[in-house]
Amino acid sequence: MHQAARKAYNEAFTEEKYHQLVDSIHEDFPGELDFRVAESPVFVPKALKDQLIEACEGIIDIIVADNFKALTDRAIPEEQRVPNENGHSSFLAIDFAVCKDAQGELTPQLIELQGFPSIFGYQAYLSELFKKHFPIPAEFSYAFGVDSYAEYKKVLGELILAGHDPEEVILLEIFPEQQKTRIDFAVTERMLGVKAVGYTDLIREGRKLYYMKGERKIRVKRIYNRLIFDDLANYPTLKSEYSFNDDVDVSWVGHPNWFFRISKFTLPLLSSPYVPETRFLSDFAGEYPADLENYVLKPLFSFAGTGVQLHVDKATLAGIADPENYIVQKKVNYEPIIQAPDGLVKCEIRMLYIWPDAAERPRLLTSLSRLSRGEMIGVRFNKDFTWVGGSACFYEP
Repeated sequence: MHQAARKAYNEAFTEEKYHQLVDSIHEDFPGELDFRVAESPVFVPKALKDQLIEACEGIIDIIVADNFKALTDRAIPEEQRVPNENGHSSFLAIDFAVCKDAQGELTPQLIELQGFPSIFGYQAYLSELFKKHFPIPAEFSYAFGVDSYAEYKKVLGELILAGHDPEEVILLEIFPEQQKTRIDFAVTERMLGVKAVGYTDLIREGRKLYYMKGERKIRVKRIYNRLIFDDLANYPTLKSEYSFNDDVDVSWVGHPNWFFRISKFTLPLLSSPYVPETRFLSDFAGEYPADLENYVLKPLFSFAGTGVQLHVDKATLAGIADPENYIVQKKVNYEPIIQAPDGLVKCEIRMLYIWPDAAERPRLLTSLSRLSRGEMIGVRFNKDFTWVGGSACFYEP
């Protein structure tokens, strides 16, 4: 998008350099990379960077409002409500499609919103690799408010560890070794010493939780939660000594309740030039827009694009038994704006915030990008393409 940076990068690009970058990931973390790395980062011009931040801050204004918890209490299914919720989310992940406005200028349009951590460790690692293998302008940065990878690591560690011994902090997943994002788990462990622990490996003794590290039983005092209830529902016979409903003596960084509060459920509460019109399906009361071809249907309680219907009609909407659990959102038109050697590629940018418990507002730390040529952003919509996949962003100062 930044034309000068793009031109310089493309002129210096070779397949050999790209494969060297990917090979270095496999060498550092054998067997852990399970998704496609795009051939290029995104170079974000200052005007678009400012819009992204403005859009995020407007969303945050709603989230920090005194009535936000009351407005979003219905978002948490009672059977999945976890005790000891903290005052606000520890993380924000805010996804935008890069589009063009009526004047032909680049503009972000909100796609998704999550009160849940993303791949904070991996993104810094990947961004540093791009700097090592390709010509990234020295004045461009992938992080906000920090000047180095060491400072990035320090800030992230202060949030996740909160002063605990890293052994007493776990990254919780169902089966960590099976997750497509497990590269981030490996990077996080190397970066901060926080081990990924499977849900079924937790040991409960009264209000205390433990896990085994070799022959040692380690007390869990803080959980960096990466487990999504949607995924847990796929294993109805799964047995664990710990249930999320249990009142246990741990602190959370990424309390599970915030996954539901800050989610697609929040979108109808927002009003901004950067937020497409979004309503709960139940609010239509059977009176649907005449131009339904311009809308998309999304279930509230799903993740990674599952259940999204791009093409809907009145019969489909009328046939949904629980319309209060769906949103209808005005479609956005991703603008192909990343110049690849063989054409233009669409782009999505996820802004990643951290939010320490004592802070009044979250803090922007970094971002990620996903490049696509398919109808939707995502691996299964971009098979057999090049210059697509997960990547990093570098921002003009």
